[in-house]
Amino acid sequence: TMMMSRDLEASPMAAQLFGNAGREHMDKYGTKQEHFAKIAWKNHKHSVNNPNSQFQDEYTLDQIQSAPTVHSPLTKLQCCPTSDGGAAAILASEKFVRERGLENRAVEILGMSMATDTASTFEEKSCIKAVGFDMSSNAAKSLFSE
Repeated sequence: TMMMSRDLEASPMAAQLFGNAGREHMDKYGTKQEHFAKIAWKNHKHSVNNPNSQFQDEYTLDQIQSAPTVHSPLTKLQCCPTSDGGAAAILASEKFVRERGLENRAVEILGMSMATDTASTFEEKSCIKAVGFDMSSNAAKSLFSE
């Protein structure tokens, strides 16, 4: 799908997928590189307060923007480490949580939804669609309609 609208470049594939989706967003909506940099700035700012964060360094907006480019518009400080994305959840009944005094660590799940790629991911000439826009949109619509 990405190759239908952008040429393959000598940068990591994940950076190309998301960077090209960013380029498409810039072309379509007038988004600026600074907008993407501000997202990274906000994320790094939050990581400082998370003792479980893999990286807890705070960066200025200028540091993020002037970091080496991985795949335009993304710089090194806007890309996830390859170890990013792992998660686990332990599901327990309310009774189990109460019996073990875990209320202060428990999170109540009010709803959930699951989705998979749609045909648009593979058929449309859109990098935004290739990184899962329709899948995410469908999951959100399903969840919030409940």
